[in-house]
Amino acid sequence: QVRLVESGGGLVQAGGSLRLSCAASGSIFRINFMGWYRQAPGKQREFVAGINSGGSTNHADSVKGRFTISRDNAKNTVYLEMNSLKTEDTAVYYCKMIAGFQDAWGQGTQVTVSS
Repeated sequence: QVRLVESGGGLVQAGGSLRLSCAASGSIFRINFMGWYRQAPGKQREFVAGINSGGSTNHADSVKGRFTISRDNAKNTVYLEMNSLKTEDTAVYYCKMIAGFQDAWGQGTQVTVSS
């Protein structure tokens, strides 16, 4: 069974920074993809950033230039560095992992950006 544990969320003022972490544990064969999604109140969950096993990254247009995803393969951990945060970045951020036939989500971590 795979478990994803996120950390690093919190309350920050607009223009500030936060760093999210997501550590995967359990019986993991080989991670193909790790990524971050977010869901704001009353909105659908949306893609934020992803990184594949080769290290290629993809970021949503709304966060390009402000957020950066990275990964530590040895620790099965993915990070999301968030800079120049805006109030519209307020959401619950979820970590996602795909490893072969395994598809897991974390429990989410709240990020609140105040004006």
